[in-house]
Amino acid sequence: MMVLGSIMSISSLSWFCSWLGLEINLLSFISMMKTPNNKYSSESMSKYFMTQAMASFMLLFSIMMFTNSSEFNFELNYPTSMMVMSAIMMKMGAAPLHFWLPEVASGISWNSNMILLTWQKIAPMIILSYTNMIPNLMIMFILSSSIIGSIAGLNQTCMRKIMAYSSINHIGWMLSSMLCSMSTWLIYFSIYLLMNMVIINALKTWKIYFMSQMNSIKNKPNKMIILMNLLSLGGLPPFTGFVPKWMTINQLSNNSLFFLSTVLIIFTLITLFFYLRISFCSLTIYSNNSILNKSKTNLLMSMVLLTTIPGMTFLSIIMI
Repeated sequence: MMVLGSIMSISSLSWFCSWLGLEINLLSFISMMKTPNNKYSSESMSKYFMTQAMASFMLLFSIMMFTNSSEFNFELNYPTSMMVMSAIMMKMGAAPLHFWLPEVASGISWNSNMILLTWQKIAPMIILSYTNMIPNLMIMFILSSSIIGSIAGLNQTCMRKIMAYSSINHIGWMLSSMLCSMSTWLIYFSIYLLMNMVIINALKTWKIYFMSQMNSIKNKPNKMIILMNLLSLGGLPPFTGFVPKWMTINQLSNNSLFFLSTVLIIFTLITLFFYLRISFCSLTIYSNNSILNKSKTNLLMSMVLLTTIPGMTFLSIIMI
């Protein structure tokens, strides 16, 4: 039902059906958030429901304003576009409407986190591409997502909150790629989805919830794979995560958005700082108390994602 709700939202021919698909997706995901023996999941469910209900109310209200206007056409007018964009940004957790995302992410399981940080962004972003995107408002959301997602993650020790703030920073990159080309956004989101799946699967397998628990991984190859995937998520060359950012910077430069690309690059370096901090702490501090005795991480999928630049350069040149 969650998948069908998202598909209904992005393939419907009316705004009301898109809203209906988002509601089906919301109710289906809430039932998946509850986990046994976790007293924080109910709190996260309540926060998520109230925030999404508020965003849905704004979206439905703007749709009613639009359909009841005297001059009806298929394109949203300026005030309606602003309300629709704000509602969609709140649904996906873009800053400054991100207040719910880290708190919800910190109280649910890794499986629910993976859905929250990846699948739940597909329908709002594609619906956003259907609207008359207001460039100044989009740039405001992009800059605030990039700045807040990087700075707010510096003082976090909870890995779920770190991944949430990293997601907020990546939302800024995905929105900027959407400004230029939907094909660039599709490549960016696909690579981001795969990297998140590998990292969250590894953290779930080793039962890592806080930064200090990274020291408990005794298998050094597995530890290196996780840390290299984190650096790839941060966009460090020569890992695959750098390729979609490289393509986005190229598209922004071609559209003369030099200030926007400069701000995105600067604050991505801050996100790389807290990824490097995780790496240095786990590699240099050794803990004797191991809480882990699990199977190995999926090395094949991880190594595919850690493909170096030469193989991806040809693909990016073709797509650009």
